[in-house]
Amino acid sequence: MKDKIILKSVDLFLNLGFKSVTMDDIANEMGISKKTIYQNFQNKTKLVEATAMNVFENISHGIDCICALNKNPIEEIYDIKKFVMNHLKDEKSSPQYQLQKYYPKIYSNLKRNQFDKMMTCVTHNLERGVAQGIYRDSIDIDFIARLYFNSMLSLKDPELFPRENFSISMLMNNYLEYHLRGICSTEGIKTLTQLNTNQN
Repeated sequence: MKDKIILKSVDLFLNLGFKSVTMDDIANEMGISKKTIYQNFQNKTKLVEATAMNVFENISHGIDCICALNKNPIEEIYDIKKFVMNHLKDEKSSPQYQLQKYYPKIYSNLKRNQFDKMMTCVTHNLERGVAQGIYRDSIDIDFIARLYFNSMLSLKDPELFPRENFSISMLMNNYLEYHLRGICSTEGIKTLTQLNTNQN
């Protein structure tokens, strides 16, 4: 039952937001009593925490599976973006931003985990790209990886990028193009252009 509650909560929180979804909403959607939820989760904060970590772990596992394929580093970045976008349902409710606002301790813990995961993944991608001559060998890998993480967080800030003007999909596509054109070698630009041609 605990897993079922988390799964339903993930769906509701990502679509409607952590703030607006109540324990009553979750119980009604599942056709169970609120008491059943409280038998598994002490309060809403505990449920939000379990839900946030569940999403993080699922996405981390998916990213690990993509990285294990050892694809061309540029393709790998686009595959990861596609996977994350599908998983987060285009983040209609800006869940990360809501976590930061209403559940700062959970957000802080999640951000630490995301940072560790992304630094490992992005650093490996950059190192492979440089080794294969796709990325310029003059780039500062640690600097670029940290900048990438921070930029990804800022894309999810609805005050900086209001959802009525910027969809997450458009922001991600534009940022990846910007990021890759900044680090690609001449050879890498050819690969990027080819990929973009195939995707359009």
